[in-house]
Amino acid sequence: MKFYNREKELEILKKADILKYQHSIMTMLIGRRRVGKTTLALQKYSKEQVLYFFVSKKSEQLLCEEFVEEIIAKLEVKIFGKLSRFEEVFEYLLELAKTTSFTLIIDEFQEFLKINESIYSSIQKLWDINKKTTKIHFIACGSVYFLMKKIYEDNKEPLFGRCDFKIDLKPLKISVLKTILEDYNAYSNKNLLDFYLFSGGIAKYIELFVLNKSFDLDSIINTIIEPNSIFLQEGKNRLIEEFGKEYGTYFSILSLISDSKTSRSEIESILERNISGHLARLEHDYNIIRSIKPINAKPNAKIQKYEIIDNFLSFWFRFIFKYQSLIEAENFTRLKEIIYRDISTFKGKFLEKLFVEQLKEQQLYTKIGSYWERNNQNEIDIVAIDEIEKKLLICEVKLNEKKLNYNNLVVKSQKLLQNYKNYEIEYKLLSIKDLNN
Repeated sequence: MKFYNREKELEILKKADILKYQHSIMTMLIGRRRVGKTTLALQKYSKEQVLYFFVSKKSEQLLCEEFVEEIIAKLEVKIFGKLSRFEEVFEYLLELAKTTSFTLIIDEFQEFLKINESIYSSIQKLWDINKKTTKIHFIACGSVYFLMKKIYEDNKEPLFGRCDFKIDLKPLKISVLKTILEDYNAYSNKNLLDFYLFSGGIAKYIELFVLNKSFDLDSIINTIIEPNSIFLQEGKNRLIEEFGKEYGTYFSILSLISDSKTSRSEIESILERNISGHLARLEHDYNIIRSIKPINAKPNAKIQKYEIIDNFLSFWFRFIFKYQSLIEAENFTRLKEIIYRDISTFKGKFLEKLFVEQLKEQQLYTKIGSYWERNNQNEIDIVAIDEIEKKLLICEVKLNEKKLNYNNLVVKSQKLLQNYKNYEIEYKLLSIKDLNN
């Protein structure tokens, strides 16, 4: 599959590559696993050699042996003696960089915390001493948000303030997903929704779907639900290590959110325990969920819901984690039957998300969200506000256009409109056929 999009991110990397001739440059590249950080970092934006270090779960000595092999192979140098500590490897690279320019990528940079936390202090010390006299573009890639932010944005940490550039890599946009489907002659509004629902714009998932020519609902489900599919263990592989010994509680919370139990009170009533701390960590440390308030709510308002940010994780918890016993019994036929039975209800919220993403790409509105009143009364799927031109767009979204009701939408918006007097009001009824409009 060809490399799509990321023009803005590549421009930052090209700029950093040019600036390294004046003095060494450090870039922090963060983003969730599978989003395409490594592929981006390894694109051809530099004429010089690129060293790629992956921080796997090994001892510091074994990692350094791998790093030294990479240095010898890429920079064609001889190393006499043994470099068994990362501080020695980094010091050697900085000495080389006084006469040779190159790019250094360290992937899963946050994993040094588990191997030897003092490595960050060593990097800081050597970087500060040698930055002005060396020519390295050092890219630190990380997939655990709260750890990477702790390393670089906590003023008590040694690498605080050392980054020259920061890239927070997001999933591919809807317009890019549409282009991919068109490139493979597979575009339809229905396929766009299904492709968005299951990939969420995550590069690795898209790559696997393209490899298997899975562009419609049936072929995508067949790719996900089959023996030895990497998708079946994706949630566990991504999250168990991050959550640690409390992963069971976190998984239960995420499973309930994926099953439309989206308020704290609903979740706590089922789990019979206080989960405020877990919700806060899921949102602010792990960046897995987000809290949503009605669009005109005050910042301290207590009315809020939660949603899983990642589309595929939401599907995984709703159908794969929930029916794990069927997977263990290798009863994939029954699991597919359940998915087909319930997928229409599940799809509805993703059609809303899809329209919201399209509105964001248009950049016509200053604020986009949803609206509801206490006890989930008068819910409105999408509200888009242009505070400059004084315009208000109110939308109802349904998979089945026959269920759309204009008069009902107008009635539900009455209290909302009290806050937007003198605004030009537009109502829209949206179904899957409107995705191109």
